[in-house]
Amino acid sequence: MPLRTHSLRIRVRRRFAIAAVAAAAVVALTGCGTAAGSPGTSTSTAAVSAAPSSAAALQTVTPGKFTVATGQPAYSPWVQDDKPQSGKGFEAAVAYAVAKQLGYAAADVVWTRTTFDSAIAPGPKTFDVNLQQFSVTPQRKKAVDFSSPYYTTDQAIVTTKGSPAASATTLAALKKITIGVAAGSTSYSVVNSQVGVQPKVFNSNDDAVLALKSGQVQALALDLPTAFYLAQSELKNGVVSGQFAGSAGGDKFAFVLQKGSPLTKPVSAAVDAIAKDGTLAAITKQWLSTAVDAPVFK
Repeated sequence: MPLRTHSLRIRVRRRFAIAAVAAAAVVALTGCGTAAGSPGTSTSTAAVSAAPSSAAALQTVTPGKFTVATGQPAYSPWVQDDKPQSGKGFEAAVAYAVAKQLGYAAADVVWTRTTFDSAIAPGPKTFDVNLQQFSVTPQRKKAVDFSSPYYTTDQAIVTTKGSPAASATTLAALKKITIGVAAGSTSYSVVNSQVGVQPKVFNSNDDAVLALKSGQVQALALDLPTAFYLAQSELKNGVVSGQFAGSAGGDKFAFVLQKGSPLTKPVSAAVDAIAKDGTLAAITKQWLSTAVDAPVFK
């Protein structure tokens, strides 16, 4: 996984701000939840078939309902327009797909909001599951449960408009680009193996960003969520020009559940099921490739 300074890791993992994709994402959700950490009351209007009776057997915080938490606000491409009840955005769509797999109708999905830190802190939870790009780590596993991962971060190229890297759509085109990476990162091996060039190495992602801003490099290679964040929050006229296929070693994102939750196994089984039947792949393509215009380099 990429080597980052502490400050950039915290900013990135808590906020993947994609203002260009959803300009209204900074507006607080209206009528969709209460204050951070308290149960929400509104439900989705997405069309899902009626819930089978199996859902009634699950031990949820509210009987017959599936309470899903996310951040306040929630940003695109994870949640579109800060409205998870719409089912639009990668994590919103994953939540409804898992709920459906568990036997819940869309009307039985209730959204609430929490902070990132409170969700992974020890203790009772006011939600059944929480998703806001939580990376699975051994330390966090001591305090909470994780489901099977629903996403492994791919590597991507971020640059600025007007740079030759902005129009690069193929691996061959990237050979002509001066690419920067953080030392010890997965990005280095991906650029080396897939593009066939040796990128310039910097001590951290922060140093690499400074190099891009000063013109020392024309683009940066890093994990896709970090690329989203940098393009919209750190770089002027930032753009994610594309992502690499089959890049391994990235962080794994999963649902967070209360430690020892009886829902951990059913939710993991539901994630595994939508991965097996192709639903998860389709959601990933729609929201993390097509919708954000980050095609896979050929």
